[in-house]
Amino acid sequence: MILCSCPRSLSAALLQFLSIFALLLPLVTPLYFHIGETERKCFIEEIPDETVVVVYYKVELFDPRSGGFVPSSPGIGMHVEVLNPEAKVILSRVYSSEGKIPFTSHDPGEHAICLYSNSTAWIGGSQLRVHLNIKAGEQTMDYANVQQKDKLSQLQLRMTQLLKQVEQITKEQNYQRYREERFRATSESTNNSVFRWSLAQLTILVVMGFWQMKHLKSFFEAKKLV
Repeated sequence: MILCSCPRSLSAALLQFLSIFALLLPLVTPLYFHIGETERKCFIEEIPDETVVVVYYKVELFDPRSGGFVPSSPGIGMHVEVLNPEAKVILSRVYSSEGKIPFTSHDPGEHAICLYSNSTAWIGGSQLRVHLNIKAGEQTMDYANVQQKDKLSQLQLRMTQLLKQVEQITKEQNYQRYREERFRATSESTNNSVFRWSLAQLTILVVMGFWQMKHLKSFFEAKKLV
């Protein structure tokens, strides 16, 4: 934990910078995982709106003879689904054992990238190893290809890179504001719900107290104690 006795304005600016930096980190996510015959693996990525995302993957099949993983046969691939923040499917199709999957986010928020095998009859029920690399935003740019295609000088290429980076940072800042607005709306809704529930409890207590007093008065009058 990092403690800071900085002024509030500086602390807020530092917090915003760290939040944007934390969002930029997962834009490149290289990893691998093992998946069974009927398993479904999903990965959640927080992505700003109108951002290009490219999922690179490679499937390997376990070889019991060598005790390791080898490239899978062409018939074994991956079924990939991408869900937007409203859990609506924006991409669903079967891909081969190796390749890349591009898509564009149209809504800001958490996108789910789900993968499962397109085969249900593996030899001996072997596991698959899936190498996964998720890139988003400026990280998806192939600058070598851009330089060659547009015949850019090194200076022009560097300017293009900087412009793309500024564009990505702007999107991240807008996404941070979007998250803050959602958090504020949720907090206000929660506070209103707590206030209404507290008011309802107070009303119930007052009504119960009034009823008990009336009941006791009737009881004492019936017993001629008052």
